[in-house]
Amino acid sequence: MSFLGFGRPQPTSEEKISAVQAEMKLLTQMHDRLTKACAKKCVPNDYREAELNKGESVCLDRCAAKFFDVHMKVSELLQQEMQQKGVGGGGSAFGFGG
Repeated sequence: MSFLGFGRPQPTSEEKISAVQAEMKLLTQMHDRLTKACAKKCVPNDYREAELNKGESVCLDRCAAKFFDVHMKVSELLQQEMQQKGVGGGGSAFGFGG
């Protein structure tokens, strides 16, 4: 129950655990998409060396930065849209941003 019966009811421990598990699943999926997309773009299929060369490393770094930049912009737009529709919620999407 919320404080003095006002406001939203507090989530139960099970609800909190479920929310964290859902967020972890989304983060894992996002990591998988980033890894596949950037590896496909930046690392050739025929490995020539055991280590990444400078060009591949720079490409991966830029790819990951762009991926997160787009992710944050999309998350912000979705949050704005949800707020305009009056849908509750709170916090930032996937634990990023403020």
